Amino acid sequence: MKELDDQTATIRMYHVNKRYGSKNALFDISIEIFKNELLFISGPSGAGKSTLLKLLYLGEPVSEGQVLIDGMNLSRIPRKRIPFLRRKFGIIFQDYKLIPSKTVFENVSLVLETQGQKKRLIQKKVKSVLRTVGIEERLDSFPPSLSGGEQQRVAVARAIVGNPEIILADEPTGSLDSDSADTIIGLLKGFHQRGATVIIATHDKELIEKTGGRVIYLKQGKLQPPINL
Repeated sequence: MKELDDQTATIRMYHVNKRYGSKNALFDISIEIFKNELLFISGPSGAGKSTLLKLLYLGEPVSEGQVLIDGMNLSRIPRKRIPFLRRKFGIIFQDYKLIPSKTVFENVSLVLETQGQKKRLIQKKVKSVLRTVGIEERLDSFPPSLSGGEQQRVAVARAIVGNPEIILADEPTGSLDSDSADTIIGLLKGFHQRGATVIIATHDKELIEKTGGRVIYLKQGKLQPPINL
């Protein structure tokens, strides 16, 4: 495992609970995630892995407790600052969340357009990142015409095009064949090596064993003691 940069925690969660109505999704979660760390959040389906990721980028608010990103308390951040907070993150969703009526190029370029970047720079960055993930030749294609592995590559490209500090990946290989899964994980490891903090939610023990990195384990919304996966 790569040595962490001065053991600086970029994310801190203190006694976090999350409820949906009367249902408890997360119980008393307290963790630190370090700058330039490769971290796995593991556990069975329904353990709370996706919920925990959503709390980090304010996809959902906490019910109790505190989440700090680079010292910013998310429960106190003004609404107008939320878009700027989210620029720290690149998010790879489990179901891709690509816009089917937009081309591959347009899906990825949306990130930079919302940041107000110039058209010429957008074209250069998008083509570069599509080349990095190995799908440049499909830039004019629409998502429904792509395979699952190709769509996941587009999702990765969209997540990284803005040079985020933190990459969140929710079951990024769950629906892929082994070759496509190896490609996606190789890309994520590459971004980690270049300095990003990478957090991967997965129930795939084999994937974790092959990749390495620290693992936290959730079961029924509760943080479990370290285990041998």
